[in-house]
Amino acid sequence: MNIPGKQEIFAISSDDEFNALALKVFRHQAANCSVYQEFINNLRIDPNKVGSIREIPFLPISFFKSHTILSTKEPVQVVFSSSGTTGMINSQHAVSDLDWYEQSFRRTFDLFYGNIKDYCVLALLPSYLEREGSSLIYMAGDLVKNSSNTASGFYLYEYKELFDQLNKQLATNTPTLLLGVTFALLDFIEEFKIDFPNLIVMETGGMKGRRKEMIREDLHQKLCAGFGVKSIHSEYGMTEMLSQAYSPGNGLFYTPPWLKILTRDTNDPMTILENNQTGGINVIDLANVNSCAFLATQDLGRVYGDGSFEVLGRFDNSDIRGCNLLVVD
Repeated sequence: MNIPGKQEIFAISSDDEFNALALKVFRHQAANCSVYQEFINNLRIDPNKVGSIREIPFLPISFFKSHTILSTKEPVQVVFSSSGTTGMINSQHAVSDLDWYEQSFRRTFDLFYGNIKDYCVLALLPSYLEREGSSLIYMAGDLVKNSSNTASGFYLYEYKELFDQLNKQLATNTPTLLLGVTFALLDFIEEFKIDFPNLIVMETGGMKGRRKEMIREDLHQKLCAGFGVKSIHSEYGMTEMLSQAYSPGNGLFYTPPWLKILTRDTNDPMTILENNQTGGINVIDLANVNSCAFLATQDLGRVYGDGSFEVLGRFDNSDIRGCNLLVVD
């Protein structure tokens, strides 16, 4: 069986195309990813009898903590690792072809925000910069590099320098993206306030043990006041995924055509729920063609008829991680 390539995956334009390619990827991974194959066998599922994406078994992302998940014999180029508190076992995603990741995040950014060359990109990601193996740092570094603005760059705890740079971009009315980890954005606005209505503030989630988790509405209201913006954008991504979803600030996330979110019954993980029902978030990320594209996350959410979804929280006793999950009522 031919493995779907980038030209097919990134050209998906309909649900029918997505479903057909997802089944191709599933059968390839069921045959070539030993961990996923064993998982399917233990469920006593015959991959050849799976006829729709709703019947596909989703691998719990906890397997990325204990196993190397690969569906290819190609050499590994990089291993991305998740963030976490001291003593935690972090997930590791072995990536054999970085071009899948690069094409995925570049195309997704262009789809939702336009040409990166039009932006000044300021990245406030201290906890990620302070460790190795962050896929978010890799993506942010690529966005900074491909921005045509020489002021684009990373900030650790240099809040005064960031404040000065934001004011420069405000004065020249430059389209500006501030990508920040949640606790650092809060730290910044406690020291500095700015009124920059056209600024795109994108929080990537995660207090990293530095602050108490907050309800999303309260957090975004506070950040809106601190930056003088009408909404706070969010990214939904994680180490185990090579694609991202984005929210323009209304709590709803939207996906590129090669990424689909489903929800599963919390009491019966093989049952996929209908739209508008709350359940565990399952991810089909076809950019994960060389690892596993079918992931059962530890997040709770709800999917709507237009394919958008919202994140409502996290399963009890799940690890606190950096994939943008905020506490809700």
